[in-house]
Amino acid sequence: MNIIEKSDEEIVAVANPLWCDLVKNSNEGKYEDFVANFSNSLAYALNEIEVGRQFANSELTKSLSEEIDFLGTIRRGEHVTVLYRQRSTKKAGEWLGRLVLGYEHGEVKIFGASIF
Repeated sequence: MNIIEKSDEEIVAVANPLWCDLVKNSNEGKYEDFVANFSNSLAYALNEIEVGRQFANSELTKSLSEEIDFLGTIRRGEHVTVLYRQRSTKKAGEWLGRLVLGYEHGEVKIFGASIF
């Protein structure tokens, strides 16, 4: 199965709960819960100490708003990138959230996640 064959509505139905979990766990600094839906390759590539340091030192990663706006999708190969407008509860402005999804062992997994 290839995720790019799904409609935007089907993708958003899967992506929004995953993004919201990332926001919640980032705000709470829960590394193990934060990476729970990551693909094996992404989870192995992340350094727990560095991610923990980011949680501890970044005001943004601890103050992400639960309010998100879906902006669109980009399909490429076997992955779809879902774009969000993300805000902070403490910092003025808006950020671009990027969530890359694909299938691993028959389940939708996160292959990339970032905020710019």
